[in-house]
Amino acid sequence: MGVLDGQVACITGGTRGIGLAIASAFLDEGANVVINGRDAAKAQRSMDELGAGDRIHFIGGNVKKREDCEAIVNGTAAHFGRLDILVPNAGGGSDYAPIAQMTDEAMQDALVWSFWHTFWTMRAALNLMIPNNSGRIIAMSSVEGKMGKPGISSYVVAKHAINGLVKSAAQEVGTLGITVNALCPGAIETDIMKQDGPGAAQAMGLTYEGLLEVFANDSAVKRLNEVQDVANVAVLLASEAGAGITGSLISIDGGTSPY
Repeated sequence: MGVLDGQVACITGGTRGIGLAIASAFLDEGANVVINGRDAAKAQRSMDELGAGDRIHFIGGNVKKREDCEAIVNGTAAHFGRLDILVPNAGGGSDYAPIAQMTDEAMQDALVWSFWHTFWTMRAALNLMIPNNSGRIIAMSSVEGKMGKPGISSYVVAKHAINGLVKSAAQEVGTLGITVNALCPGAIETDIMKQDGPGAAQAMGLTYEGLLEVFANDSAVKRLNEVQDVANVAVLLASEAGAGITGSLISIDGGTSPY
């Protein structure tokens, strides 16, 4: 038996990278899982690889739209009959630049993609969880949610905002059997890192390889992290063993952040 037997989880951005690793770990522990993304074909390939049959379901949608976020959460409950765990994992940024050259659009994109999507899905999930006096919300922050880096301020700002949302939500529902936490991973070379990393590196005055080297050297372990490192902690927070952990910003960064 798994520690999540019979639980239902919703993971945005769950068709690749960290989200897919969390989905796989939850399935291994007996949960039913909905993954979200914008590419149905990619999602189908991922689900075929997981081989979990009808215990995994895909709900397409663009997390930059409030109505899609709400449909993903409510659709999870409609499909599996309940919602126990929310992982608003999707997020990122675009058109990175130093603050003096950053456009309004770039800052807004990062806030909508990371912070607003987390807020929209969290709000919808809480309205399902509060009547049941039970639930787990595991937001996706970052090592950049605890530190600053030049050239990627939009991402840094959005992740700091998620941390504040998590802290406040945890205080509001702490007596209702609901925990709210944020994972703060260090750099992981996922598909999205390969996609967005070169632009971020350029904004920081680095090559992509140089960017990865900076992230590795900033850590105590002198290497990048792995998606499974994050998934393992997500399982803990989602399980009964994590019931006493709430309002926490949990570093999974190889010792990079100072707290």
